[in-house]
Amino acid sequence: MNVYFDNAASTKVRDEAISAMMDAMKQDYGNPSSMHHLGRNALKKLEEARENVAYAFKTKADNIYFTSGGTEANNWAIFGTIRSLSKNQKGKHIITSETEHSAVLKPIKSLEESGWEVTYLKPDISGRISADDFSKSLRDDTIFASIMLVNNEVGAINPIGDFAKEIKRRKLPTILHTDAVQAFCKIPFNVKGSGADLIAVSAHKLHGPKGVGALYIKDGIMPAPLIIGGNHEKGKRGGTEPLPAAIGLGIAAKLGFDELKTVAEKCRTLREHAINLIKNNLPDAVFIGNGDSPFLLNFSLPGYKSEVLMNYLDNEGICVSKGSACKKGARSPTLEAMGLKNNIIDGALRVSFSRYSTARDVEYFVDKLKLATETILK
Repeated sequence: MNVYFDNAASTKVRDEAISAMMDAMKQDYGNPSSMHHLGRNALKKLEEARENVAYAFKTKADNIYFTSGGTEANNWAIFGTIRSLSKNQKGKHIITSETEHSAVLKPIKSLEESGWEVTYLKPDISGRISADDFSKSLRDDTIFASIMLVNNEVGAINPIGDFAKEIKRRKLPTILHTDAVQAFCKIPFNVKGSGADLIAVSAHKLHGPKGVGALYIKDGIMPAPLIIGGNHEKGKRGGTEPLPAAIGLGIAAKLGFDELKTVAEKCRTLREHAINLIKNNLPDAVFIGNGDSPFLLNFSLPGYKSEVLMNYLDNEGICVSKGSACKKGARSPTLEAMGLKNNIIDGALRVSFSRYSTARDVEYFVDKLKLATETILK
């Protein structure tokens, strides 16, 4: 069998998105900025894709800007906003968490190195950032905060809406950004409910193509451009828009939003099935986090090494990970921040489900994992 349980790293592109992208490459190959009929057709398709993404956000298409992926969307939100706010000298304090993706942590660390003051919030044992800790860290000079909506390693859901309400209650100038890459079309949320000013998403996490993402930008807020060139994306992001990829994102977002409840329930059932089988077959397993997201399961087999288990499983046709694909070979900062012991961190595996996952996949995975523990010496 071939079992793919690394959907938090990347997902299989759905057939509907592939078909629409192929049509665009064959028929709508004009530049959306060109004035002739092929350009106008391409622009129409681009705006339809933007409408589809906005549909999943429950916002206006004018608030959606296409990017090359989640990393660029996060970088633009951070560097662009700081650059814009710096002109007004409103403050030099930033809030983030120790559990952010490197696409957020590295830009913020670079700002810290250039003189910005940064507060790094610690998660609780479930991986969540508490609203109380966020509130206590807010200051009059806090101009920017970035906390992910769903943690990409343990699935903890952070109370972004509560963070936004506290900023509003205290009438602070803080711009709130959230990396929603693991949340978009996976958990129920929308622009109004989240209260975030900037929201970054990526297509390849929701059965769309790699190389495209989007940044939601609230009315009245405009980060300075990160990529300077032509007058694309209303003059805010240079570079010819990747029309086929944008169409793929739009299709994946619209269908993903419509199917959200059904797919989430399916994945929650699979997750619970996996937990029960692991408990029955691998009683020494330690489960990490509270399972907020139905798409993620993180657990550890203390005494074993994640890489060794992963290699064994890979030889059996099973793809899993030990955490973020962007932290290859390194111990997970997220699990360290949660205060877990090294032997638990070193034996951790991340299993991530999708609309294509099945109960048979789960059973095969646990069977082979048990065999691995019986074969591999601690």
